Amino acid sequence: MVRFSTRVRYGMQAMLALAMRPQQVPVSVKEIAERNALPEHYLEQLITPLRRAGLVQSARGAQGGYVLAHPAAQISLRAIVEALEGPVAVEDCGCPPGSEHALGYCLEHGVWRKLKQVIDDHLDSRSLADLRDEALTAERLVAPIYEI
Repeated sequence: MVRFSTRVRYGMQAMLALAMRPQQVPVSVKEIAERNALPEHYLEQLITPLRRAGLVQSARGAQGGYVLAHPAAQISLRAIVEALEGPVAVEDCGCPPGSEHALGYCLEHGVWRKLKQVIDDHLDSRSLADLRDEALTAERLVAPIYEI
């Protein structure tokens, strides 16, 4: 099973919260934590690698917080994952050195290598804007409709 860590899931939620803000209005880590029921202290730790990767910027002052460093359409999901966890890794074939893998015909190795490429390609092809648009669509689908 391929599964993202808590770091990636919470980091994605924080990035999505920033992408949902109109016109780059700064948002504090505390506000993101409260609105998404996430631990504030943990989110503070995740902002640092996102900032180092050039994905977010800090805005100082009374209304300070964080904003996206680039338009959401220019931030790939892979960039977010790699900022928080490093390159995506999938199961290794498990062949010991000197076995069939070393001889060049381990079938399992090719499967895992291809799976990693598919995951990388998918994360490269999806942007934070795509994630935001999907969240907004889902929000509209579950929002109550009032009629008079």
